[in-house]
Amino acid sequence: MQTIKELIELITLKRIDETTYEGENYKAPWGRVFGGQVLAQSLHAAYQTVPEERIAHSLHGYFILGGDLKYPIRYEVDTIRNGGSFTTRRVVAKQNGKAIFNMAASFQVKSEGVNHQFPMPNLIPPEKLTTSLEQLEEIKELFPDAYNKLKAIQPKVFDFKPVEKFTTQLIENGSPFFNTWFRISKKAEISLPMQHQLLAYASDYNLLTTATLPHREKLNKGDTFYASLDHAIWFHRDFDIQNWLLYSMDSPSASNSRGFARGSVFDRKGVLVASVAQEGLMRQSI
Repeated sequence: MQTIKELIELITLKRIDETTYEGENYKAPWGRVFGGQVLAQSLHAAYQTVPEERIAHSLHGYFILGGDLKYPIRYEVDTIRNGGSFTTRRVVAKQNGKAIFNMAASFQVKSEGVNHQFPMPNLIPPEKLTTSLEQLEEIKELFPDAYNKLKAIQPKVFDFKPVEKFTTQLIENGSPFFNTWFRISKKAEISLPMQHQLLAYASDYNLLTTATLPHREKLNKGDTFYASLDHAIWFHRDFDIQNWLLYSMDSPSASNSRGFARGSVFDRKGVLVASVAQEGLMRQSI
């Protein structure tokens, strides 16, 4: 996938009936359906069933089975509740009649209230950083296998500019913190609901990786299987994904072959626009 137009077309589902939608798959190089795709498409399906003035404020999803790239995914929306201020939806994603993912999402009419947030970390701005693809060139000769694998999975639709040394972190043990600036690589007309869907898609990049950082030397030996188990997003304030956003991530815990990571998304002015949390499987072959 090379352009934002292609990504929006991927997220935009075919309508089967009022509560059923169908989507195709990004041909991910790792051979399974990308979790961010299912998150974004599920949110798209839910958005089609709520009034226009209601905006998503949170979603909570569970990955049940790995998605097969060969088959389209059908999204079934349960219109649980239409309240005075909040609308609740449940979405089940299915392949061949089996559930592979389910999500609860809540939507709200915008309203005034008190306002506070944590401050954005004081980090190097994106203009002074190189992209993850540019950083990968530094290991091309030393680690050709890792270079080819990592280059294949880097998204072309987004520009990612890691604050920390991206390549070093994936080779040596380090602290469970990772910060990266990101934005879509080309300008486009994008509605607020689609902004949310694009952020859901992008939020699955680098998050579980943050939980691996204290253990890279061990996890890099032999085969390790990675998979998202659950994923949650809270949309706090409006944003524009065409402008640089800071994704500041940390991992408080890893245990029982699972890694837990959190992320805060800030705009260039330091406004906290979203919060993310995920737990994923990090299982080594015996």
